Amino acid sequence: MGDSINFDVVVVGSCNLDLVSTTTHLPLPGETLRTIAYAEHAGGKGLNQAVACARMGARTAFIGCVGNDSTGTMLRELLNSEGIDTSQLVTVDAPTGRAFITVDALGENTIVIVAGANAHVGNSAITVPKSKVLLAQLEIPLDIVTQVFAQAQNAITVLNPAPAAQLSTELLSLCDVAVPNETESAALGGTQFLLGAGVATIVTTLGERGAEISDNTSTVAVTPYPVNAIDTVGAGDAFVGALCAELARGETIEHAARIASVAGALATTIHGAVPSLPTRAAVMSLYAD
Repeated sequence: MGDSINFDVVVVGSCNLDLVSTTTHLPLPGETLRTIAYAEHAGGKGLNQAVACARMGARTAFIGCVGNDSTGTMLRELLNSEGIDTSQLVTVDAPTGRAFITVDALGENTIVIVAGANAHVGNSAITVPKSKVLLAQLEIPLDIVTQVFAQAQNAITVLNPAPAAQLSTELLSLCDVAVPNETESAALGGTQFLLGAGVATIVTTLGERGAEISDNTSTVAVTPYPVNAIDTVGAGDAFVGALCAELARGETIEHAARIASVAGALATTIHGAVPSLPTRAAVMSLYAD
């Protein structure tokens, strides 16, 4: 396609199956508990954010790995059903990633992640197609995130630094926008450290308090959209996906973040990550400029 833009957003990231057990309390060492409820959901921050982008109207491609198993087939089919390009979703000889999640009656949780196929992202050559936005997270090898950002071809590079990890100056200098939550920001050294390391703009999500946009000249508060939240799983991914989709539309970072704030809030009103990710029509019906 020459120099044309192939996609609005290219997402490089993880695919998981989330195995969620609900218990009266989190197990103590050596303790065996019976579950109150059990569910299996598509997950992984990469998959969640790709679906969020697509539902916000962005032409989206996904780069990652799944295993040669029924779970990998299911996750590929889910991405395809959302209209996401999976031509660079590679099937490898490893189990598809898993997240073992235990949630107690108060909503506290513990999570154990098995990287599985996600650890193989980059083992096959990656050619990043031209896009307006390139999005990655940290559930795949860090050196691969750096590699794909270096291939960005004038795309806006967006990093969701989750789970938080020690990041190289090279990677940070390649980030146009970083979107951490408060905990991740603190673990990475804070907004001023990230700006000093070369990130152009930081959008820090603050949960029910909205978000904050910072660059080297100013800090702007993003007002939260009020909802009756019942499940915060997927809210951060909805925010990131909506932000990227709106940046791909040519919106300013402030306008995109305000729309993303509505998307993140809506995601808390429905149980589960992928089921809760809103469409752009739903978001814009509530958004007031």
